[in-house]
Amino acid sequence: MDLGVYQLRHFSISFLSSLLGTDSTSVSLDSSSSGASVVAIDNKIEQAMDLVKSHLMYAVREEVEVLKEQIKELIEKNSQLEQENSLLKTLASPEQMAQFQAQLQTGSPPSSSQPPAPPASGPPGTA
Repeated sequence: MDLGVYQLRHFSISFLSSLLGTDSTSVSLDSSSSGASVVAIDNKIEQAMDLVKSHLMYAVREEVEVLKEQIKELIEKNSQLEQENSLLKTLASPEQMAQFQAQLQTGSPPSSSQPPAPPASGPPGTA
């Protein structure tokens, strides 16, 4: 058996044995290895790969559930913000909307220090 292949198999067996909790010294890999030991090694590798696959699938399923919940929350928040935006648009005066559009075009943030726009019908109590 080529030395490189022997070393690779020995490393693989040691690694997989530690994964599976078995003793790597119980598997011998000299040039007189029987076909049964090769089959046993293949079975151990397959078991380890199945174990890794099941752990990965479990982790992916958990992450998918977390992301689904986040998507649900974001959809609800988006709906709430759309309703709020619609309400604010209906309550805003044409002057406020024009000012807002001008601010959007210039890229300046809306200023909160401006006095509110006067009511369209004039001050209350005067007639």
